[in-house]
Amino acid sequence: MSSDTGSCQYGESRAQLCYDFASWDYVVFGMLFVVSASIGVFFAYRSRNKTEDEDDYLLGGRSLSAIPVSLSLTSSFMSAITVLGTPAEFYIYGTMFWWYAISYTMVGIIVSQIYIPIFYRLGITSTYEYLEKRFSRPVRILATTVFIVNTVLYVGICIYAPALALNEVTGLGVWWSVALTAVVCTFYTTLGGLKAVVWTDVFQCMVMWIGFIAILIRGSIVMGGFGNIWNIASEGGRIEYNKFSFDPTIRHTFWTITIGGTFLWTGTYGTTQSMVQRYISCKSEKHAQVAVLLNVIGLYIILILTGLSGLTMYAYYASCDPYSKEWVGATDQLMPYFVLELLHDYPGLPGIYVCSAFSGTLSTVSTGINAMSTVTTEDYIKPLKSLSPRTTIILSKIFVVIYGAICMAMAVLASQLGGVLQAALSINGIVGGPMVGLFTLGMILPWSNSIGAFVGVICGLGFSSWVYVGSTIYPPSAEKRGVLPLCTNMCNTTADMSCGFNETMEMTTLPPFTTTVGPTVEPPPIAAFYSLSYAYYPVLGFCVTIVIGLLTSFLTGYQHPSKLPPGTVYRFFDHPVFMWLPKKVRRWLWCGVRHGENNDDKDYIGDMSYGFETIRDTKQDEGNSYRYKGDNVDFIPGGEKNGNEYENKTNGYSGPEYGYSNKAFQLPNEGPNITSTAL
Repeated sequence: MSSDTGSCQYGESRAQLCYDFASWDYVVFGMLFVVSASIGVFFAYRSRNKTEDEDDYLLGGRSLSAIPVSLSLTSSFMSAITVLGTPAEFYIYGTMFWWYAISYTMVGIIVSQIYIPIFYRLGITSTYEYLEKRFSRPVRILATTVFIVNTVLYVGICIYAPALALNEVTGLGVWWSVALTAVVCTFYTTLGGLKAVVWTDVFQCMVMWIGFIAILIRGSIVMGGFGNIWNIASEGGRIEYNKFSFDPTIRHTFWTITIGGTFLWTGTYGTTQSMVQRYISCKSEKHAQVAVLLNVIGLYIILILTGLSGLTMYAYYASCDPYSKEWVGATDQLMPYFVLELLHDYPGLPGIYVCSAFSGTLSTVSTGINAMSTVTTEDYIKPLKSLSPRTTIILSKIFVVIYGAICMAMAVLASQLGGVLQAALSINGIVGGPMVGLFTLGMILPWSNSIGAFVGVICGLGFSSWVYVGSTIYPPSAEKRGVLPLCTNMCNTTADMSCGFNETMEMTTLPPFTTTVGPTVEPPPIAAFYSLSYAYYPVLGFCVTIVIGLLTSFLTGYQHPSKLPPGTVYRFFDHPVFMWLPKKVRRWLWCGVRHGENNDDKDYIGDMSYGFETIRDTKQDEGNSYRYKGDNVDFIPGGEKNGNEYENKTNGYSGPEYGYSNKAFQLPNEGPNITSTAL
């Protein structure tokens, strides 16, 4: 959709220009891979004497602090698709995307207050280990399988799509870029484990921020300041925040973004191994919670930088859109094209931006293959066969290599998928809602049983997929999607030439201007339902999972809350927000779940999730100690009460009623007893 009238009467004349990478750009680009690989070598050298410590390899020794973990989380979020696609989002659709800041805030609160306390205090290694404790092994295997399939598809696309976009604009070889990305990620992840992944993410996050800051500084100079950029964007209709319609078919409104975005990113940050593995690698629960909240600030920075970059790009091309003129073949190529035109007089700076895009790719790939390796070992193999720590590490490294090869193969397959790529990228939304529903059934709804959970998540995934497929067959109109006018009235057509940019396939975004099914096709009535905003897919998946899960649970014999393993249900009404309620009322609202109060069953122990605060020794890996937190628990297994103190005299506990190993209470096999002191 283009227009040559009205709002198009501003800006400068533009012509198609062709630029290639300079020598210094290649030097800067190469340094990204050299430094990333070197970090892996460094941590492999530091851990050379810890060949028997699987926690050190898989979880960084559970000793990482909040700041590097928060930057790692931010970097993993900021994939190459974000670096390339989000500025194009602002360029085409405007600033409604900035409302996602509210979603990020909500997700930070939900994950830090609900998910982290449960995961961290259970002492799990795999996210889906929780599902076996709460439900059953089949539910755990199902969730792990869904995660692996989702991650392979997404990581494969993250490798291929930016490589293709940058190839068309910069001339970087597609398969050279794909192979280099996969090999380097596999190399440093295999050698250094999670510590290498986290610290490489920190470096790559800084590179991404520097790339965007360089664009904004140069762009503001060329365009006469941010005030002028903002005015041009406003005249072009890009500055808008007031879409408060409740119409669920409008692509971006305040409600679709804040509600749908909260479910989408809760699925990513709360239920995927890629993210949870970083939380449980922190030295304490408090560090994990702070890391998530600091990550929210990092997401704000990303949102601001990418948004301003998109507006700067729009102001630059306000009267001559390269996409409408087919100077680029896909919206993902707009930003690289703009960067080369803006920074070509400064050797090395275009290379920094390309490093930003590939930093996002490296971070996503390394995080993904490391997480898939961990869950394969922990969820598929360990429950069937006891492994020594050394064998666990060796197997994990082998799986890193295997998954690195699989993701590279997926990137090759992606080159043949054409328009299906958008479907592969949307799988996060399809999967996120049902997974949030599954964990909600476990953490919040104590009556749900394993059959209900299994059937519920299958139905949620199926329903979300059905709606998405329908939306690709009967796509919404340009009006519903909020496509804004793009102008070509001041393009210098006499200078048109072929740089090869328009001979490409569609990638991470569908062309925003092909919106009809065909003039002779009468869409069925259900097509209106398929026009639902993509942001509501996770909400639909969540609701279907919850409703079907609960109905199935009650039809097949609901779970009795008092029989649940300790620590698997969130103690919602004992949160400080509800402490004004009388104690008896709060106990009644537990709905029968025994959260650590006195019980006639002497074998029963209180919920360690709320009875203790975990204190990890950061100097020596000698296990965990625990401090008693008040009147929630009356005794510790094997402990003796002495006033307000408890002394542990056991190396662990297994409740005979539950057949459940309470990992959070496990103490070192050797060494002095640990004293738990009342706070």
